[in-house]
Amino acid sequence: MDFVMLRWPIRRGVIVALYLCAVAGLGWGVWAYGFAQALVPLAARGQADLALASDRLVTGLQRYRSVAVLLADHPVLTALHGAAGDPAAADALLLESADKTGALTALYADRSGRVMAAATPARPRDLAGQPWFQRALDGALGVGHAVEPLFGRRAFYYATPSFDAAGQVQGVLVIYVDIYMVERDWRGSRPAVFFTDAQSEVFVTNRSELLFWRRVPGGVAGPGGQLRPVRIREVAGFELWEQELSPYVPGTALRLEQALPVIGMNGVALSDAAPAQRIAALQAAVVMALCIVFGSVLFLVTERRRALARANVQLEGRVRDRTRDLETANAALRREVAERQEAETALRRAQEELVQAGKLSALGQMSAGISHELNQPLMAIRQFADNGAALLDKGRVPAAASNLVRISEMAARAARIIKNLRAFARNENEPMGRVDLCAVLRTAVELTESRLRSEQVALVLDLPPGPVLVRGGEVRLGQVFVNLINNAVDAMAGRPDKRLDIRVAPAGAARVTVRDTGPGIADPEKVFEPFYTTKQVGGEGMGLGLSISYGLVQSFGGRIHGANVPGGGAEFTVELDPWQEEAAA
Repeated sequence: MDFVMLRWPIRRGVIVALYLCAVAGLGWGVWAYGFAQALVPLAARGQADLALASDRLVTGLQRYRSVAVLLADHPVLTALHGAAGDPAAADALLLESADKTGALTALYADRSGRVMAAATPARPRDLAGQPWFQRALDGALGVGHAVEPLFGRRAFYYATPSFDAAGQVQGVLVIYVDIYMVERDWRGSRPAVFFTDAQSEVFVTNRSELLFWRRVPGGVAGPGGQLRPVRIREVAGFELWEQELSPYVPGTALRLEQALPVIGMNGVALSDAAPAQRIAALQAAVVMALCIVFGSVLFLVTERRRALARANVQLEGRVRDRTRDLETANAALRREVAERQEAETALRRAQEELVQAGKLSALGQMSAGISHELNQPLMAIRQFADNGAALLDKGRVPAAASNLVRISEMAARAARIIKNLRAFARNENEPMGRVDLCAVLRTAVELTESRLRSEQVALVLDLPPGPVLVRGGEVRLGQVFVNLINNAVDAMAGRPDKRLDIRVAPAGAARVTVRDTGPGIADPEKVFEPFYTTKQVGGEGMGLGLSISYGLVQSFGGRIHGANVPGGGAEFTVELDPWQEEAAA
């Protein structure tokens, strides 16, 4: 029994392999026949496209031929062979003709090749040595093409003889046709078409990357000597090219050719054979699919019970293995989740401590100025109190009452300063909510006002008349702007012109710009990295202020970025999410 069971899989594999080989052979035969049949209409369409492109080229050149024939015997040009000739008039005539026809240039020469008149100042040196010029001297129409050295552009030449009264050739009119102007209207059209000369070199094409390539044994050679292999094969009497000449030339193309003796060139079209391949592949796929489906049905009928039993055993084993793996992965995942929660808690605690340390550091920097701000109202209160007592002794009650009012104002000012300091210094644990951006900016300016005044910094605070409500934390947001103001003051130290502009974008946008006139940011990409600072070693600051500000703004869902201002200085922009009532719900 075991021996039979061992032999059956081998026999089954051999039968399936033979059947698949037969299906593959049948599919290949269907593909080859379908591909050959699909090439017939493709060739007809490609030949029509090639004929249309050839007619377009020949027609575009023929109008220059007509101009050359009609202009060759013009009286102004023939008069150049006599004493009454006017070279200036002849030049003007040729220039007018070139402008109207779009020719590259036009010239008139005598039999020796000496240019007697030309549309442009550029004159060829070896005109008599050109074969198309010699043909015109024989009394026939000379035709040629080359890259014209005078202009560095591809040119097609029409040389027309001019006959004297005795019927002898006395001069030759040459029209230089700019090939680029002829082919520009059909550049990039389909299919890929090019026209080659007697040396099989591409001179005219609607694919500019094929210019000056020529066919050589085994492929095509470029103007720089590079060789691109081309695999040529015959299919049902058609020539197919498999190549990689250009991304805009099909990799598998049907090559069609048409002779153009009137201009001395051959037209070649490379039609994409992919549609024919797709049709053949679809036919082969349908046939193979039908065969495979039929064979699969027969195979499944005989193998159903055997496969189900074997699959059941395998499935049970896989379920056990998968269950064990899932249990292991689940336990590892729970451990990882617990570790991540602990890490997040520690990170949040460290961030809160770092934020509080940053606020206390900012308070330390502002301590001298704040002491001065508190000392002023306290000294004023003492002075007004002494004056009030003296006035009361003299019976001047109204004047004493005025001093009491001033004492109340000074006390309110001192209370406001202390309130701002206490709010700034406290560790805010409140959730984010609605905050007036303008009020936060005014508080930040009040906290840094003494330092701005002591550093002689001109402050421009441009705020809208109404509130600008954003989503954030009032204390933490205030710390962001205090850090930005202190950094700006530090950056402008020692500068002759100290100016700080704080502006809120118009139309109620929640965007604040803080611009200074300092030296700018040395590396804007690293300015928000921790411990990045441009201050001297051992000086104030550890490079954490902007990093803390970046983290605070990110926690509000906002964005902060810094850049250098043209003309000098740095500008930091803080963008926050506007407050929405539905967000509160």
